[in-house]
Amino acid sequence: MLDELLRQLRLFAFQGADLTPQRLVDWLRRQTGAHIAVVDERGRVEASTAGLTPGTIAALRLVLAQVADGRVRAVATRAGDLQVQCEALGRRVPRAVLVVAGASPLTREASALASHAGVVLDVVRRLRHADDLAGRYQWMAERHRLAIFMALMAADVTMARRMTAGSVPPLLEADAVRVHLLRCPPQDRVRLADTYQDELGYHGRGLMVRCPVYDDHLICLVPEDEAQEHGDLSALVSALVRDNPGYELGISVPHPLAATAEAYDQARHALAVARQLPGRVATYQGHASLARVLPRRPALAWAGATLRPIGSAPRLTHDVARLALAFPRSGVARLLGISRNTVTSHLRQVEQALGLDLHRAHDRAELALALAVGDVPPPVGEVTPVPSLDGLLTTEEAVGWARAFLKPLHDDRAVVETLRAWVEADTDAQRTARVLGISRATVRARLRTAERLLGLNLLTPGPGTHDLVHAFRIVDRAP
Repeated sequence: MLDELLRQLRLFAFQGADLTPQRLVDWLRRQTGAHIAVVDERGRVEASTAGLTPGTIAALRLVLAQVADGRVRAVATRAGDLQVQCEALGRRVPRAVLVVAGASPLTREASALASHAGVVLDVVRRLRHADDLAGRYQWMAERHRLAIFMALMAADVTMARRMTAGSVPPLLEADAVRVHLLRCPPQDRVRLADTYQDELGYHGRGLMVRCPVYDDHLICLVPEDEAQEHGDLSALVSALVRDNPGYELGISVPHPLAATAEAYDQARHALAVARQLPGRVATYQGHASLARVLPRRPALAWAGATLRPIGSAPRLTHDVARLALAFPRSGVARLLGISRNTVTSHLRQVEQALGLDLHRAHDRAELALALAVGDVPPPVGEVTPVPSLDGLLTTEEAVGWARAFLKPLHDDRAVVETLRAWVEADTDAQRTARVLGISRATVRARLRTAERLLGLNLLTPGPGTHDLVHAFRIVDRAP
């Protein structure tokens, strides 16, 4: 019988089957003809065959307690018409108990087999417990990395450092950071994040975070000095793209930690371009943000006046509004841990307060610009009169920005025509196709061409679309 136990273990290993306590209990039942149960450290039945009823286990309560708390190693007793053998599993108190019961006492050979099987059961249970602990650790480490990333996205570097409980990762000591955004199959990003995780839950001097919105995105934060030297994480993700034809990589330019959100947006733009390049890797080559080139005092005066109606709104409302301009509403719900209905409720409050319809591309772009301008440190000095948005967008700085932004499109009239129609259709490709009398596939193909020419991401919500809306609005009103 012992040889049969060893043969069975080899068979499980060869087949790659999951060796569970229940499978071992069922096998032991077939070998001995007895009824088998494993009772865990808290007195709960973990695995059993049908012959051991809850009433039988309850009748053994006192005996099980004696074995579990270490007073005895094994006990032979009776429960009704059954001969019962209870044996401790493992040494650490409290202990699980193997219960073997039958109409007659076990033979010596069957008793020895049960004891040997008990040793295997103990090992299997400890391995499964270790796997559970490892799984929980991986889950907690991933949540911890995501929390750090979200704090950086909110420009709260101090909060990100506090989250590390004194063990500050090298990333948070860096002067500047690049975001490497890797597109890969969803199942691969779990494996990659776990494989290259160090003992502290980070990834060397960098950080890998599974995007909670897009299932095929793995966000990699790399300190700028490591990126320049093509260090460990930077080299790793580049090699992954080289070795896996289905992978694509977008890389931002360096940013201070507090500007991680801007770096992430750039990486998204670069990723949209990377999919169209032979090497499937692109570094952001875009333009300056419109919010950064507008005259500061008038821009801040306009943004302050625009956002004043939601100035007293809860922080969550502001977070929802900001994220909804960059991600689908379902993604905002996942990022903030709230329901989609709650997201919609907060956005409705913003729309009512500001007089906007956030389903419209022009209104989304206006709110995005106000929020982006509001992130620029205000100048010290006198109060500036509040200009209109049209007045702000007809300044020399805005006109120069818009013309430079649209310049790569000058030689492709079909793409420009499609982009204009797409903006007026509130970025609905199907409506755009109907207006232009072309297929939806053609609309998307032209949008991809525009992504390549502009170096921006247009097919998912975000700042690329907002910039395009403003650029057309500016040049249409320019002298």
